[in-house]
Amino acid sequence: MLTNISVIAVKEIRTYFASPMAYVVAAAFLAITGFFFVASVIPTFSVASIRGFLAGSVFFMIFMSPALTMRLIAEEQKLGTLELLFTSPLREAEVVLGKFLSAFVILLAMFGLSLYFVLMLYVLGDPDTGPIGSGYLGLILYGSATLAVGIFASSLSSNQIVGLVVGSGILTGLTIIDFVSERLTGTAQKILEGFQLGASFSVFDLNSFGVAQSGHFADFARGIISLGDIAYYLSITGVFLILTVVVLEAKRLR
Repeated sequence: MLTNISVIAVKEIRTYFASPMAYVVAAAFLAITGFFFVASVIPTFSVASIRGFLAGSVFFMIFMSPALTMRLIAEEQKLGTLELLFTSPLREAEVVLGKFLSAFVILLAMFGLSLYFVLMLYVLGDPDTGPIGSGYLGLILYGSATLAVGIFASSLSSNQIVGLVVGSGILTGLTIIDFVSERLTGTAQKILEGFQLGASFSVFDLNSFGVAQSGHFADFARGIISLGDIAYYLSITGVFLILTVVVLEAKRLR
């Protein structure tokens, strides 16, 4: 099983680097997060932090992750190669995990390039290492969840644009769910707050381009690693990957 997953992952990674899409998305990611980073540290380097970069990252990944994943399964359906995969010894779970890992590697590569911002903080200021480490851990977990949502959206249609729109729509819904929960009370409010992905607009302090004190991602930005938040992001990743497998199994039976 691991061999099949690795073969699919390597194939997809090569496709990413052979296509301009990964480079365009990476450039946009660094440009947008760089703006948030500069806006948050220019006022004073005496309290140098990476909170602006984190705020920009969680916001942009609502659109970036679906862009990275929109072709992974939709293109297979459009070209008719999905049926070939179904007739091969590969299992649906192996296909999904292989494609997920390829997108995850690309995401990690982009995070690696962003370490330039961290280097700047250490050169020009005296940042707290704890929030930087926990912030990147939170980004990795959050990115994993958004990629899983994007792959699920890609499996729903052979049209890549549909996958992009649906994926961004799901992530936006999980992002602004706090607006709805604030208007409810009791159990319903607690349930909706539990589904908040962690990049809600209440998480952003727009006045300082930082991360406020709410949402699953907020603790990571403050230097706090919560097992509950880790379990939440891993659960979201697992649920949407399983849903993708279910969709592919349904397509196989048609």
